[in-house]
Amino acid sequence: MTRLLLVRHAATAWNLERRLQGRTDTPLAPEGRREVASWRLPSWCGAARAWTSPMLRARETAALLGRHDAEVAPELVEMSWGVWEGRTLAELRAADAERVSALEALGLDLAAPGGESPRLVAERIAPFLARVARLGGRHLAVTHKGVIRAAYALASGWDMRGMPPLPLKGPMALFLDLDGDGSPRAAALWPLDGREP
Repeated sequence: MTRLLLVRHAATAWNLERRLQGRTDTPLAPEGRREVASWRLPSWCGAARAWTSPMLRARETAALLGRHDAEVAPELVEMSWGVWEGRTLAELRAADAERVSALEALGLDLAAPGGESPRLVAERIAPFLARVARLGGRHLAVTHKGVIRAAYALASGWDMRGMPPLPLKGPMALFLDLDGDGSPRAAALWPLDGREP
């Protein structure tokens, strides 16, 4: 059994403003850099093979975690939000609440105009999960909320309608156990703030 810990990058200015970032390549905010200093990963992560999204905020987070050796995996890039990037959900709902509500009701198939759906993200990361499973052992990947949610949907069968069975909020990472073909099973959440998982 292969184990993978998916860690979301630390906060950027857009995260703090609750803006959809997607493929916009923003750096970490000073608050995000301070946040990483308090994170506590499982002890085995120091010896795990490390991966990162190509986006600056993920690469900076990996470096701050001491993983300058993290390999860039293009599949771990954040979900594209198309024309919604840079906007907040509050702004989008104020502009066209009915349309946004209809799109949100699509769950895995929600896609902003010109953007990517969580289902497409899940399809995109499947080859990465299969590659990691073939390697075996333990792995750490610094990535994005959209990727982690898509991986969790693959692992749990959650269709992204309503709340997820596990609360994917706060400074939290997701353990996945991977079968030989890369099929994921959600194992547990790991609170990065040092609380017991």
